[in-house]
Amino acid sequence: MSILKSLSREQKEAVGLLQIGTFLEYFDLMLYVHMAVVLNELFFPQTDPHTASLVAAFAFCSTFVLRPFGALIFGYIGDRIGRKTTVIFTTMMMSTSCIIMANLPTYAQVGIAAAWVVTICRIVQGLSSMGEIMGAQVYLTEITKPPVQYSAVSFISVAASIGSVFALGVATLVTTTGFNWRIAFWIGAVIALVGSIARTRLRETPEFIEKSSVLRNKMAGITAQKKSGTKVNKIETLGSEKIKHKTAFSFLIIYCGWPLCFYLVYMYFNPILKRDFGYTSEDIIFHNFILSLIQFVSTLFLAVICYRIHPLKILRFVGGIFLVLVMILPFLVNNATQYWHIFAIQTAIMCFSIGDVPGISIFIKNFPVLRRVTATSFLYSVTRAVMYVVTSFGLVYLTDVFGSYGLWLIMLPVTLSYLWAIDHYGVLENVRLPRLMSIFRKRAFAR
Repeated sequence: MSILKSLSREQKEAVGLLQIGTFLEYFDLMLYVHMAVVLNELFFPQTDPHTASLVAAFAFCSTFVLRPFGALIFGYIGDRIGRKTTVIFTTMMMSTSCIIMANLPTYAQVGIAAAWVVTICRIVQGLSSMGEIMGAQVYLTEITKPPVQYSAVSFISVAASIGSVFALGVATLVTTTGFNWRIAFWIGAVIALVGSIARTRLRETPEFIEKSSVLRNKMAGITAQKKSGTKVNKIETLGSEKIKHKTAFSFLIIYCGWPLCFYLVYMYFNPILKRDFGYTSEDIIFHNFILSLIQFVSTLFLAVICYRIHPLKILRFVGGIFLVLVMILPFLVNNATQYWHIFAIQTAIMCFSIGDVPGISIFIKNFPVLRRVTATSFLYSVTRAVMYVVTSFGLVYLTDVFGSYGLWLIMLPVTLSYLWAIDHYGVLENVRLPRLMSIFRKRAFAR
């Protein structure tokens, strides 16, 4: 494969170790998400359907709401101590939370304490996954060069999607064959521990070492100046490295896309499948397992073709298709009379989802090196915290009031903003893209 041939032996080893770690992290993280229809019944009290939906939303969001704090913690570690330390430590945290969940008594055994403990474990998993994926992506961005960089970094997302596939595969075994779900968490804990040990083989990125060395030398120089009584000049510090506000805002908007698509595909349609088509919890898990395979193939396809086609051009095309899909989505949902109609809608959303793959490295490298992990992780985590809360709680109420057309109130602003943000990065990278706003202006002028 030409992509692999472009990488050195050390780079291939780094890609492999980081992919394995990300796979393990997302297997553990998504195991509960996709088994929520079963595990929520074990760890949370049973209530009426509406309250149950809110409880499920709470359990889902608990993984994401405190991610910004995790981003600040692991961002500090990644930008001060090193990228390598971050990806090792996060895997250890995931392993510990899995061990606790594997041994946690149910609500029937210990009451509300079970709900609180499982929520804390989910929060810990969310924190660790935050440092994991961005740490891995920043690491690969800094040790590779375009165009192989586009694919190498995108393969981290491929590994995350494989983790989701395996999580859903285990969930299917649990619900169809009686496989003990606690064993699944034990497996996740063990392989996460093995992954963290394997990652000790990684070397720190040259770009981080170089920047850190320059900063240390400058700090040593200013210390010497102070001792000698010489007037001290301002030097470049971590706090003085400039982050462009428009670029940061564009990054924030782009990363709002995937949480919306994920929730729509894996969560939003579950009550519809149960209510209108008689799906059981087991049916939904298997249904989502098939969708996860589609997600994996779609992500892999994008990761491969970006070696030949510029990532921003791919994202601009996909975003345009998704906008069309958004416009007709309420009509499609309202006229879905067979279960496969819903499946087709979910497949379309998955294949043309708006997200960061395969432009991840482009978005990352536009941030200063010594603020890169903190800035990207924090912005990434904010989008997850905000969007998962907005979608999981907002859509419950919006669709109650407006029906399927309530989807527009969230999907249209996010999609249009996403296209604008891609245009902004097109300008930064000097890549010619069909500009969204210029198209609108031309149409208005023609009228």
